[in-house]
Amino acid sequence: MYAIIETGGKQYRVSEGDVIRVEKLANGEGETIEFERVLVLSKDGQLLVGKPCVENAKVKATVLKHGKGDKIIVFKYKPKKNYRKKQGHRQPFTEIKIEKIEA
Repeated sequence: MYAIIETGGKQYRVSEGDVIRVEKLANGEGETIEFERVLVLSKDGQLLVGKPCVENAKVKATVLKHGKGDKIIVFKYKPKKNYRKKQGHRQPFTEIKIEKIEA
Protein backbone atom coordinates (compact mmCIF):
# COMPACT_ATOMS: atom_id res chain seq x y z
CA MET A 1 0.00 0.00 0.00
CA TYR A 2 1.36 3.39 -0.95
CA ALA A 3 0.16 6.94 -1.49
CA ILE A 4 1.36 10.01 -3.32
CA ILE A 5 1.01 13.12 -1.16
CA GLU A 6 1.64 16.78 -1.86
CA THR A 7 3.32 19.09 0.64
CA GLY A 8 5.47 22.16 0.21
CA GLY A 9 4.74 22.29 -3.52
CA LYS A 10 6.31 18.85 -4.10
CA GLN A 11 4.93 15.33 -4.44
CA TYR A 12 6.19 12.31 -2.48
CA ARG A 13 5.49 8.58 -2.84
CA VAL A 14 5.14 7.18 0.68
CA SER A 15 4.41 3.86 2.37
CA GLU A 16 3.84 3.09 6.04
CA GLY A 17 7.10 3.22 7.97
CA ASP A 18 8.94 5.46 5.47
CA VAL A 19 11.13 8.28 6.75
CA ILE A 20 11.28 11.22 4.34
CA ARG A 21 12.53 14.81 4.28
CA VAL A 22 10.00 17.45 3.24
CA GLU A 23 10.04 21.25 3.08
CA LYS A 24 10.10 22.78 6.56
CA LEU A 25 6.80 22.51 8.48
CA ALA A 26 5.69 24.61 11.44
CA ASN A 27 4.93 21.60 13.67
CA GLY A 28 7.25 20.79 16.58
CA GLU A 29 9.25 17.61 17.05
CA GLY A 30 7.15 14.66 18.19
CA GLU A 31 3.88 16.13 16.94
CA THR A 32 1.51 14.29 14.59
CA ILE A 33 0.61 15.70 11.17
CA GLU A 34 -2.23 14.75 8.81
CA PHE A 35 -1.74 15.18 5.08
CA GLU A 36 -5.10 15.47 3.36
CA ARG A 37 -3.73 16.25 -0.12
CA VAL A 38 -3.50 12.62 -1.24
CA LEU A 39 -3.27 12.55 -5.03
CA VAL A 40 -3.01 8.77 -5.63
CA LEU A 41 -3.74 5.82 -3.35
CA SER A 42 -2.81 2.21 -4.08
CA LYS A 43 -4.69 -0.26 -1.90
CA ASP A 44 -5.00 -4.04 -2.35
CA GLY A 45 -3.80 -3.82 -5.96
CA GLN A 46 -6.42 -1.17 -6.74
CA LEU A 47 -5.33 2.31 -7.81
CA LEU A 48 -7.44 5.29 -6.74
CA VAL A 49 -6.62 8.53 -8.56
CA GLY A 50 -8.05 11.80 -7.26
CA LYS A 51 -9.42 14.74 -9.19
CA PRO A 52 -7.26 16.41 -7.85
CA CYS A 53 -7.35 14.65 -4.44
CA VAL A 54 -8.70 11.29 -3.26
CA GLU A 55 -11.71 11.92 -1.02
CA ASN A 56 -11.58 10.77 2.63
CA ALA A 57 -7.93 9.73 2.30
CA LYS A 58 -5.40 10.83 4.91
CA VAL A 59 -1.78 10.12 5.65
CA LYS A 60 -0.68 10.43 9.28
CA ALA A 61 2.95 11.17 10.10
CA THR A 62 5.12 12.09 13.08
CA VAL A 63 7.76 14.83 13.03
CA LEU A 64 11.16 13.36 13.89
CA LYS A 65 13.40 16.43 13.58
CA HIS A 66 14.07 19.73 11.88
CA GLY A 67 17.35 20.63 10.25
CA LYS A 68 19.22 22.20 7.37
CA GLY A 69 20.46 20.48 4.23
CA ASP A 70 23.95 20.58 2.78
CA LYS A 71 25.33 23.95 1.75
CA ILE A 72 25.13 24.88 -1.90
CA ILE A 73 27.22 27.65 -3.41
CA VAL A 74 25.65 30.23 -5.72
CA PHE A 75 28.44 31.95 -7.68
CA LYS A 76 27.65 34.67 -10.21
CA TYR A 77 30.18 36.49 -12.32
CA LYS A 78 30.48 38.44 -15.53
CA PRO A 79 33.66 38.02 -17.53
CA LYS A 80 35.93 41.04 -18.04
CA LYS A 81 33.75 43.25 -15.81
CA ASN A 82 35.22 42.45 -12.36
CA TYR A 83 31.81 41.33 -11.09
CA ARG A 84 31.79 38.35 -8.72
CA LYS A 85 29.20 37.40 -6.16
CA LYS A 86 29.50 34.32 -3.96
CA GLN A 87 26.56 33.28 -1.81
CA GLY A 88 25.81 30.14 0.20
CA HIS A 89 22.44 28.59 1.05
CA ARG A 90 21.23 25.77 3.29
CA GLN A 91 17.64 24.68 2.70
CA PRO A 92 15.64 23.95 5.90
CA PHE A 93 13.81 20.62 6.08
CA THR A 94 11.56 18.55 8.34
CA GLU A 95 12.14 14.82 8.68
CA ILE A 96 8.90 12.86 9.13
CA LYS A 97 7.95 9.21 9.61
CA ILE A 98 4.80 7.92 7.92
CA GLU A 99 2.69 6.16 10.54
CA LYS A 100 -0.58 5.30 8.82
CA ILE A 101 -2.34 5.60 5.46
CA GLU A 102 -6.12 5.80 5.73
CA ALA A 103 -8.57 5.47 2.87
